[in-house]
Amino acid sequence: MNKNKTSPITPEQAWAVLRQADCLYPAAVVETALDGMAAQIAGALHATNPLVVCVMTGGVVPFGKILPRLQFPFQIDYVHATRYGKRLAGGQLQWLAGPREDPKDRAVLLIDDILDEGATLAGIEARYRAEGARAVYKAVLVVKKRPRTHDVKIDFAGLEVPDRYVFGYGMDYKGYLRNAPGIYAEAEAK
Repeated sequence: MNKNKTSPITPEQAWAVLRQADCLYPAAVVETALDGMAAQIAGALHATNPLVVCVMTGGVVPFGKILPRLQFPFQIDYVHATRYGKRLAGGQLQWLAGPREDPKDRAVLLIDDILDEGATLAGIEARYRAEGARAVYKAVLVVKKRPRTHDVKIDFAGLEVPDRYVFGYGMDYKGYLRNAPGIYAEAEAK
């Protein structure tokens, strides 16, 4: 059996994980962090006609929460690149859906859920730069405190979390709990 594959769980098991998890940030704190991120993004990009890109799947919640907070014109797109699939550990970057809008000579803002190792965002940034983006900015809701395999500069960050398995606000636990009402860490073994 491949140790990197996640074991399927039931919805009941997912809710049990949530009940036992440590709440790192309740929803009110996360929403305040999103307000701050949006204000910083607006200050930096309001006059650039940016292409705002959702990094699927985890980035869908931060993306959806940030968009209505940005009160300036922009276009949107999405990409779906993953190193995880149904595994708990990352592998090679796989493109499931590439950019649809032309980034040539544009400012591009990538919005994702978490900066973990940095490989996925680094790969996505490299593709946009290769396709002619004038600048590539990165916004993540959560920065995990840990050593990184890639040196990725985050321009707009919401919160920091310890090097634990975290979920909620777009981040999943074995395919579930992206909708958790805050940011949680799996309970530590006792």
